[in-house]
Amino acid sequence: MSAAVDRRFPSPLAVQAPPGAEGWEAMYPPYLLFSAENAAWEDDLFWYWDGLHRPDVEYPFDTIMHEAYMMSVSAALSKLFPSPAGRGAVSRVHNGRLYLADIPFDDDAEGQARAPEFARRAGHYYEHWNELSENWIRKVTAVTEELEAIEIPQLPELEAEEVITEGRGVNSGYRLLTAYSRIVENLFLVYQFHFEMLPLGYFAQVNLREFCLGAFPGISEQALAGLTAGVELMQFDPDEGLKRLATRAVELGIGARVQSSAEPEALLADLREDPGGRAWAAEFDAARETWFNVSRGTGLFHHERAWADDLSVPWTAIGGYIERLGRGETLVRPRDEALAERDRLTAEYRALLPSDADRATFDDSLALARLVAPHLQDHNFFIEHRHHTLFWNKMREIGDRMVAVGVLAERDDLFFLNRWEVGQALYDAVYGWASSGSVRDEHWKATVARRKEIVEALRTWIPEPAMGPVPADLGGLIGPQFGITDETVERWLGADDSPPDELRGVPASPGTVEGRARVVISPAEIPEIDAGEILVCPATAPAWAPVFGHIAATVSDVGGTMCHAAILCREYHIPAVLGTGHATRRIKTGDVLRVDGTAGIVTILSRAA
Repeated sequence: MSAAVDRRFPSPLAVQAPPGAEGWEAMYPPYLLFSAENAAWEDDLFWYWDGLHRPDVEYPFDTIMHEAYMMSVSAALSKLFPSPAGRGAVSRVHNGRLYLADIPFDDDAEGQARAPEFARRAGHYYEHWNELSENWIRKVTAVTEELEAIEIPQLPELEAEEVITEGRGVNSGYRLLTAYSRIVENLFLVYQFHFEMLPLGYFAQVNLREFCLGAFPGISEQALAGLTAGVELMQFDPDEGLKRLATRAVELGIGARVQSSAEPEALLADLREDPGGRAWAAEFDAARETWFNVSRGTGLFHHERAWADDLSVPWTAIGGYIERLGRGETLVRPRDEALAERDRLTAEYRALLPSDADRATFDDSLALARLVAPHLQDHNFFIEHRHHTLFWNKMREIGDRMVAVGVLAERDDLFFLNRWEVGQALYDAVYGWASSGSVRDEHWKATVARRKEIVEALRTWIPEPAMGPVPADLGGLIGPQFGITDETVERWLGADDSPPDELRGVPASPGTVEGRARVVISPAEIPEIDAGEILVCPATAPAWAPVFGHIAATVSDVGGTMCHAAILCREYHIPAVLGTGHATRRIKTGDVLRVDGTAGIVTILSRAA
């Protein structure tokens, strides 16, 4: 790495916008932008593209998500649990893409001084982890229920008589403005809880990793991951529910009808009137109520609709499972194999340790990493999926009210305004309603129209993988979660000497397979994936679990050994090479690939016609 220490990626302010995107900066609040007055400080940081969580162009309103979570995680690492690894993190939007930077200490002494306080506070959480986890679920559930209960009032031509007879004294315009404020406050509150325990979970994983790297020189990333494999996760429950529905459809003799139908809602309506299908439709409705608040993507973008809003993903998965059952295949996830392999690895590595003290440290570190592992994945279901599905739909209701008074042309136009501008436009709507006067509809509609053009122009820009100087130490979670390692940085800097038909990345799940590539850029394309294909994508999300049951391997642009895709691939026993940087640009659907998840190499064997 020493050769790269003095090298750097482009300065943020030197990276130009693509043609047609001029003025893109006006879409975002100024605190999210690189600026000349902060250039001296910002130019000294290593900025990496967060394609793992934000693979798409940032719609102006959607930045509310990382505004909420970046403030929360930085405070968690600097003010609640003073991390000895760094001061926190900052984010900036450039050319519509989100970039992150970790803030290092000025010297080692600063981190060392924080270590005792961190150990004391983190220790309290580790000692009471199960109790605090149950409390966490209660709190997040309560916040979600509060969000669900927020009413989005209409703006009537004349207030209802009850407003007068009951002496309420409050009009619908006021209630609409406060509803928007409450929704925003609710989102920021749920992100306080999001990072209450999550960083501590990652620290426990990193602690085990660092011990193993020191105690077992040369240990592979797969072996490290295998030590905590086989944990039962809530993330698998939606997919398991689809398998149960497929099995029941076959048992009830309606498998062929379900598999052949392209109109889920129409078939469900027919089945509810059919004595032979009524039971299955009831089970489907129960599953939808329980598990279908799952985003097709990360849950962090408004356009990544949930299964409950768009049945195409779960319906396609059910059809695929019915087909597999017809071939006599089992739908059981190979958890017992993962547990057996985990126990074998644990025993073999433990036997290599030279002393009782080392074995005790290994046992304690491993037990803690396994204890926290479910929270690292399950928090997504409670927040990014269940809560955010409600959040985005509440905002669509706000958009409906703005359309009704003419401020916007379509409900989703709201997302082309940032959260501060939505407040202004909403006040425009309410003020115009209250005074029976005019609103600045042409202003907001023209703003939205121009921003739609800008967003499309920004999509033509290939994001810089990083900006700023390369640090001497790429520690923390950059490697395990984002797949940014010394080797990755060297490839980005032009030191990649691999053959033209070969890509290298993070060996995230072992095994080697050959198959046909299916490039998926958007979650909307998931139903197009055929059984046995190799998924090639920018990044995956936990909600893609049904996909992993029938693909042959996964290749992604971003991601490391601790990201969601890596964990899912290992649990489903399929090879994965993540963090290739540019697989979606170099591979086309139909190319034949060899994916070596043990070595981290993807070879393009032949090109599609």
